[in-house]
Amino acid sequence: MSVCWECLPLYVHMHWRGAVFFGGENKLPSFLARHTIPGTGIVVDPCAAALVIVVTVLLCIGIKESSMAQTVVTTINVSAMIFIIAAGGYIGFKTGWVGYELPNGYFPYGVTGMLGGSAVVFFSYIGFDSVTSTAEEVKNPQRDLPMGIGIALSICCILYMLVSVVIVGLVPYYALDPDTPISSAFSNYGMRYAVYILTTGAVMALCSSLMGSILPQPRILMAMARDGLLPSFFADINRHTQVPVNSTVMTGVLAAALAFFMDVSQLAGMVSVGTLLAFTTVAVSVLILRYVPPDEVPFASGLQESIGSVSSQYNNDLKGTASMDFGYSLVSSKEDDQLFETNESSIEDDIMQKQVTIDDNEERRRKIASWSIAFVCVGILILASAASVEGLSSVVRLLLCGLAGVAALGSLVVLACIEQDDARHDFGHAGGFQCPFVPFLPVACILVNTYLLVSLGLGTWFRVSIWMLIGALVYIFYGRSHSSLKGAVYVPVAYAHEIYQASSNHQA
Repeated sequence: MSVCWECLPLYVHMHWRGAVFFGGENKLPSFLARHTIPGTGIVVDPCAAALVIVVTVLLCIGIKESSMAQTVVTTINVSAMIFIIAAGGYIGFKTGWVGYELPNGYFPYGVTGMLGGSAVVFFSYIGFDSVTSTAEEVKNPQRDLPMGIGIALSICCILYMLVSVVIVGLVPYYALDPDTPISSAFSNYGMRYAVYILTTGAVMALCSSLMGSILPQPRILMAMARDGLLPSFFADINRHTQVPVNSTVMTGVLAAALAFFMDVSQLAGMVSVGTLLAFTTVAVSVLILRYVPPDEVPFASGLQESIGSVSSQYNNDLKGTASMDFGYSLVSSKEDDQLFETNESSIEDDIMQKQVTIDDNEERRRKIASWSIAFVCVGILILASAASVEGLSSVVRLLLCGLAGVAALGSLVVLACIEQDDARHDFGHAGGFQCPFVPFLPVACILVNTYLLVSLGLGTWFRVSIWMLIGALVYIFYGRSHSSLKGAVYVPVAYAHEIYQASSNHQA
């Protein structure tokens, strides 16, 4: 939840100061210029906070209006990037790409330096996954969301790489102006007019990044409020704009506060940690759902009518089979035993039963898969730590990397050889996108993300821990006692899809 709030001021500081302040921040009016609070050394940025507020107001107007504005600014931004690639490529071929003629070679900092830099700038890829938070506002989310994320990520990744290739080829990396690297690269070749094009593109990129970052957070807060993890105040939808205005305003105010007080150097690593942790968690979850999915899924007690209808249907189908030994109840409550008592008479009258034959081979397969996933995660963590931590002797480093690599690789081979759980097709809603190349793609994702996480340093982890502690306190003192899963009904995954359909029919 804190990732979006962290990335907003980061975008503001980097792009706003780099593009709009070209030529010096002194040209701004005094009420918008950055000031230092006397006696504290804290630098405040009113201009960054004002821009966040403006974007927040735009998002409160409505999703259609904000989507149209997003389309316009994104088009201008992409046009500016294409100009950089085309004009910069022409200059590069004309001058012989002098930026690549380095005395220390093209790779002066090696693989470690490259990955360390990648960990810091990983926040550039924030926002592609946030599209999923707008699933309720998409006509065909199962088809459109995965396709949109994949296409957008591919286009932006290609543009990022081409811009980097061109700019570093025009001017050596050590000669670039850290505040205005692209503008200064073109200025060195006398293309002063390019500054205005780049400034316009940078401002549009800033607005696009802000809207893309603020847009998902209110919807995440709304979903959490619906689940009882946050007060219902965050779940209110405005009747006229059909937008969660309360959540949007709260997100904008907090993001503006961060943009006003915090510096980009403190935020860059925090944003990357949050994003990498989220992506790593998803990769681990994919392995769990494919090999050891839960046997039961929780349903809110409000779906009792749907559960009852499905139960009655199966009870009718089970008439005449009283001689069978039913060892499993369709519904079980892990919070309130009084709600659904598992005595013989209540099962006979109200709750459907299902015969479950415990297969020893299946149980053994699940245990092997569980231990293999655990060994993969632990092995990758030790391998990444041993490879990146400084101060270890060569013998210790090689020993740890060797043992951890063998454990991770061996566990990956085991996962690749054993079959995936058949229940993965019944978990949650049927249909939609499924991750390909399991287990290889999730394990590769865990490996790369873990190495980047270890490379970010203790200071960044300390600041991120504060955000995580705040979230944990909110859950402990409010979410845990108000969660919709409190007193939830747990149903076997085999019947989850039927209950979802019954619930949809009742609502219709």
